[in-house]
Amino acid sequence: MKLRMIALMGSCFLLLACGPAKEVDVTAGWSAEKLYRSAKNEMANKNYSTAIEQYQILESRYPFGKYATQAQLDVGYAYYKFDEVDAAIAALDRFIKLNPRHEAVDYAYYLKGLANFGRGKSLLDNIYYRDKADYDKSILLTSYNDFQILLRRFPRSKYAVDSRQHLIYLRDKLASADLKIARFYASRDAWVAASNRAKFIILSYPGTDAVQPALEIQLAAYQHLGLDRLAADTQRIIDLNYSDGS
Repeated sequence: MKLRMIALMGSCFLLLACGPAKEVDVTAGWSAEKLYRSAKNEMANKNYSTAIEQYQILESRYPFGKYATQAQLDVGYAYYKFDEVDAAIAALDRFIKLNPRHEAVDYAYYLKGLANFGRGKSLLDNIYYRDKADYDKSILLTSYNDFQILLRRFPRSKYAVDSRQHLIYLRDKLASADLKIARFYASRDAWVAASNRAKFIILSYPGTDAVQPALEIQLAAYQHLGLDRLAADTQRIIDLNYSDGS
């Protein structure tokens, strides 16, 4: 009987010993500097998930100091590289809110612009070209506003030149997006809506390639609506600015 009890107890201890092992935290005891350097190394090796985890551990264990502040910014970049746009934007917004006078705030706004610039892509976009003007216009506007804030607040930032180039590109795509809407209205003989959209393009995006076709849509709208004087004025503008001899 005693032998059976001893054998049974032995089996129980064996089962307990073979139970699920606790997850080992390899970063236990690491200093803030060691955590930060490890996360940077993981980023360099494109191990973005591990880098994100280590940045978060760093900030939770050492919430004060230069490494925690830098981790708040770097985790935004890690999320951006990991194609987690919403998480990247949230992290960058948090960094800006907590560190409004930090020397890298301009970079946070720049990275937000880049993150929003990449929104709207699908897997098919890696195979087939799709004009960015066909993306959700609100996405283009969000990115446009991010770059505008950067240039307004930090006109001498080292990211200013590239931000201006993005603004020029986005402005052209926003104009193209509205032009497609104006053409749609015109194709449906919705001339009041077509005229209003064309007027919006002319006033909002001067200097873009969308202005001339917008004027032509507005001319057609005035002609169909019987607004002869406005049609004549629009024709003069077209002739003056876009005639072959200009």
